[in-house]
Amino acid sequence: MKLVDTRSIYALWLRDVKRFLRTPSRIVGSIAMPLLFLVFLGFGFSGAAIPGLPEGVDYLEFLVPGMVGFTMLFGASFAGLSILSDQDVGFLKEILVAPVSRTSIVLGRIAGGSTTALVQATLILLLSIPLGFPVSSLLSIPLAAVFMVLIAVTFVGFGVALASQFNDSEGFGLVVQFIIFPLFFLSGALFPLESLPGPVQLLALANPLTYGVDGLRAVLVGTSSYPVVVDFGALVISSTITVAVGTYLFERVEAV
Repeated sequence: MKLVDTRSIYALWLRDVKRFLRTPSRIVGSIAMPLLFLVFLGFGFSGAAIPGLPEGVDYLEFLVPGMVGFTMLFGASFAGLSILSDQDVGFLKEILVAPVSRTSIVLGRIAGGSTTALVQATLILLLSIPLGFPVSSLLSIPLAAVFMVLIAVTFVGFGVALASQFNDSEGFGLVVQFIIFPLFFLSGALFPLESLPGPVQLLALANPLTYGVDGLRAVLVGTSSYPVVVDFGALVISSTITVAVGTYLFERVEAV
């Protein structure tokens, strides 16, 4: 048995992507909340004196990278939910007993979940342009894509790791929401982290989404709290850790 079977990875990736694209309600639902944040907060606080906001940067410009990061956090983390839904219909048992390594199964799940999260985030980014978000240069798009991929892989790995510890989707959904929103608010997506108390800023430094949002701001807006190399390095480390933990925990899932 191959440790990494590319055909199995591709098959699982294709299944997740087709299932996502064939469910328009899921696509609309995934971008509805970030889009509402963009419209109401972006225009509501436009021109407001927000403490810590970089000079010369409008609030909508500051907000868009945060909403792209939030979309990916939400979509990628819930990629683990598909594992539990497959468990309910018996598909998970079938692939677990198939002559395919667990590593290939996890990598296929991560590839599929990351792709769907990228689609959702790209839609938010495209919809922000008519709202008034300026794209600084064509080079910023591929650089932003690099950060988006790393954010997606980080949180899909997290979702897989978490889902492997649950047997029901309801419990998983509750725990994910309990984790997602603190990560979101501690990422600087809505407001500059410099305005938070010192101890809370330390918590934000342990949040991978902080570096994802900051990296997106660096390449899309031209302003950031940390050097781009630091943001990139932190995401590489976090994605490696979550994928490794997700693979380790998933290998211990029993086919029942």
